[in-house]
Amino acid sequence: MPIAKSKVKIQKSKRIIYSRILAIALSLLVPCVLCLSPCFAAPSYGTKMPKQRQFFMGLQNHNVFDRDLEGDDGEMESMQDFFLLSFGLADWFSVDLKGGTGNVHQDLVSGGERVYPTFVGGGYGFRLRVWEKDNFKAVCGFQHISIHPQSIDIGPVKHKAVLDDWQFSATASYACKRVTPYLGMKCSRMDYIHWTDGERNRVKSDTDKSVGIIGGLDIALTQRLWINLEGQYFDAEAAAFSLNYSF
Repeated sequence: MPIAKSKVKIQKSKRIIYSRILAIALSLLVPCVLCLSPCFAAPSYGTKMPKQRQFFMGLQNHNVFDRDLEGDDGEMESMQDFFLLSFGLADWFSVDLKGGTGNVHQDLVSGGERVYPTFVGGGYGFRLRVWEKDNFKAVCGFQHISIHPQSIDIGPVKHKAVLDDWQFSATASYACKRVTPYLGMKCSRMDYIHWTDGERNRVKSDTDKSVGIIGGLDIALTQRLWINLEGQYFDAEAAAFSLNYSF
C-alpha cells in the first residue's frame, strides 16, 4: 500500500512539472507570435498573484511620461485609467485583464505635436510564479495594452492613432509585514500606429531602448485591500498606481 501511494505521488509530481514546463513555454512563445519582433511598457502587476479560482479587482492609473520613437518621429506620452481583473487558473499561474480609457500625445522632432483626446483602451496578460521560498518570490509575466484615442483633424488632414504596448517582465519580491517591495527587468516595445487620411503607418519605439528596469511596492491596507505603486525606467519613463481588492 505505501508503494502504491508513493507511485501516485510521483505521477502527480510529474504532471505538475510537465504543466509548469508547458506554461513556461507558452509564456515565451505567445509574445513572439503576437509581436513578431525580437523585443516586446505596461505595468507588470508585481508579484502578488491570485490563488487558484481567486479573483483580484482594482482601479489603476498609468502615466507614460516619455517613450522615444524611432527616427524623426519624436516621442510619445499617454495617460491611462483602467479597471483591473485578475483570475488564478492555478496557484502559480494567473490571467490579467484590463479595460478603460486613455489618450496619446506625440511630440515631433520638428517642434509640432499631435494630441489625441481620451477614448477607449484595454489590455491582457499573464503571470507565472517561477520560484517561492519563505518571504521571497519570483514571477515572470507578459503584458499588452492597446489605446484607441479619438481621431483629430489638422487642417484638411484627418489623423488617427493607436498606442500598442508590449512587455515581457521578470520580477522578484521580498515580503516584510505590510510592505512588499519588488524589483525586476523587462523587455518592452511601444508602437505608435498612425493613419493619415486612411493610410496606415506603424512607428516603432526606439529599439535601442527596449530593455528597462521595474521597481514597485505592494502596500497592504487590510487583509484583502492593498495599494500597488510601480515605476519604469530606461526604456520608458512611466509610473502606475492602483487600488486592489481580493475576493
